[in-house]
Amino acid sequence: MILLVGVRAFIDDKAGVYLELRKEIDELLARNSWRAAYCRLGDLWRQEPGQVAAAFVVSRCEKLRGQISLTPFRLAILRSFTVEPLISLLRAVAFLSGIDLQVHLGDFNAYPQEILDRNSLLYQFSPDVVILAAQACDVAPDLWNGFADLSSEEAAAAAQRVVNNYRQWARAFREHSQASLIVHALEQPSVPSLGVLDAQSPLHQRAAFEQINQQLLTIGTELRGVFLLDYDSLVARHGRIRWRDQRKWLTARMPIAADHLIHLAHEWLRFLVPLSGRTAKALVVDLDNTLWGGVIGEDCMTGIKLGAEYPGASYQALQRAMLDFARKGILLAICSKNNPEDALEALEHHPAMLLRPQHFAAMRINWNDKAQNLHEIAAELNIGIDSLAFLDDNPVERENVRATVPEVTVIDLPNDPTDYAAALRDCPVFERLTLSPEDQDRTALYAAERERSHAEQTLTSKEDFFRFLEQEAEVALVVPPTFARVSQLTQKTNQFNLTTRRYTEQQIADIAAEPVAQVSSIRVRDRYGDHGLVGVAITRDRGEDCEIDTFLLSCRVLGRTVESALLAHLAEQARARGRRRLLGCFLPTRKNAPARNFYSQHGFELQSQNGDGSLWVLDLHQVTVSPPAWIKMNIANGGKN
Repeated sequence: MILLVGVRAFIDDKAGVYLELRKEIDELLARNSWRAAYCRLGDLWRQEPGQVAAAFVVSRCEKLRGQISLTPFRLAILRSFTVEPLISLLRAVAFLSGIDLQVHLGDFNAYPQEILDRNSLLYQFSPDVVILAAQACDVAPDLWNGFADLSSEEAAAAAQRVVNNYRQWARAFREHSQASLIVHALEQPSVPSLGVLDAQSPLHQRAAFEQINQQLLTIGTELRGVFLLDYDSLVARHGRIRWRDQRKWLTARMPIAADHLIHLAHEWLRFLVPLSGRTAKALVVDLDNTLWGGVIGEDCMTGIKLGAEYPGASYQALQRAMLDFARKGILLAICSKNNPEDALEALEHHPAMLLRPQHFAAMRINWNDKAQNLHEIAAELNIGIDSLAFLDDNPVERENVRATVPEVTVIDLPNDPTDYAAALRDCPVFERLTLSPEDQDRTALYAAERERSHAEQTLTSKEDFFRFLEQEAEVALVVPPTFARVSQLTQKTNQFNLTTRRYTEQQIADIAAEPVAQVSSIRVRDRYGDHGLVGVAITRDRGEDCEIDTFLLSCRVLGRTVESALLAHLAEQARARGRRRLLGCFLPTRKNAPARNFYSQHGFELQSQNGDGSLWVLDLHQVTVSPPAWIKMNIANGGKN
């Protein structure tokens, strides 16, 4: 009886806190405290994620539209089962990830017609991304329900028919739309038709579905912008038998148990975040009781918990996750209140440490306020403060960062360190769908950048520094191997981006195929190393004019006159094609102030201006844009003349 009373009191207390949070959020909205209300919505969701909270989050985020920075994004869902209960969950987690999601839901089981008909409502909606969520039992009914009746040859033929259907759908979609396509792989049956005998057969039921999924992956590599969601692994992680609700499936065509809907919403979010560009570029981590157990200043290097056995294994697992992030281009940094000597001793010499000083692109180990340190880290890395994610075991520090630097993604850690690594890996801001050579070398690139900065401080003038760098730039028209990197730059570059137009890989390919368009990229190397592909320019010829659609440069080479070299190349190529004028727009955003005066500084004249931006014109017959003398220019392939 006492236990029941205690449980009831706990539930009542939790409900009371939940209601108080709702009341506080509405009061903040009434006072126009938009950012604070948004942060508290996140607190409410973390406390009680579910349908009720989702409805509240979505309704309040509707009021926040236009008041805080949200990325508009259009999603179409094609399905062979009921997904309506998922929509509010998905919109809620998307809102809390900075994505203002508009959803078009295709008709039940009508996905083949919607994909194949170029005039369907799917294409009229003009989505940014489409999810094709079809169940194995619907697309491969003979393999799912009647496998025991098939010979090996019949089973192989049935599997190939499924693959052929998907290939036809994907190709038709690619012809009709520039959107990204996320395809659900097929799940395995919980119990094979033939029981244990299934695993003894050359082509068993599970193998048939494995072969289909492998070929679906091949389709994704054949067609740009097509990605595979490993639905079978998602089901397996949460338990095949518990995942499915057979009663709901038979009565409402809703196969997923209610408590697993949120897991599918989160899995979809892991794709939507990178596709919408809401990813974090750097993970900033605390040290004591985060990267290792204990306090280095009190326990010394020999006393902290870190190793292959419990409890140190929990912290080693977190470090392994961070190393994996670094492998896909996410920068690591330290923000810790500590004595630098103690912390560096552990980082350099502890035998169980997986992360060493060279793995970190920036360090702030001092006793300063962490919000101040985060601003300094962003400045040192030359990225926006909203590109940082912050990991700290101390809830007080987390709340302080949320309150004072709301642009930073703050990751909540569970109480048990054994769950730290899983909590970090679950964060969608660290997901990537493509990986370029520049991503893999990112930490080394920043190490070389520190050497450049040191050299710049020792030389007396900017020109001396530029000549000392011995920069070489290679300009080339985009080709299929560079489509992904060029698209990535349009999605991620904010500071020096004159129009901030975002393009998918497929859209880049389509633009490059236009007879009047030129998509140019620029690679840069210097005496310290290769920066990789760091700039993109998209132009189109219109009569006597050449119009600049996109002009951007990665922040890591910004301010070294590479932008001038690229513009000089565009002007010379346009002149060679017989154009008389070079036209370019500047469309201001909250982040691209470094590009504001670019055109005026290079001889362009202001032609018009309105609330959206300004139009600039360069007379190619009267003004010449000269490439910087200290940059050696190489033209890798020809232009379109």
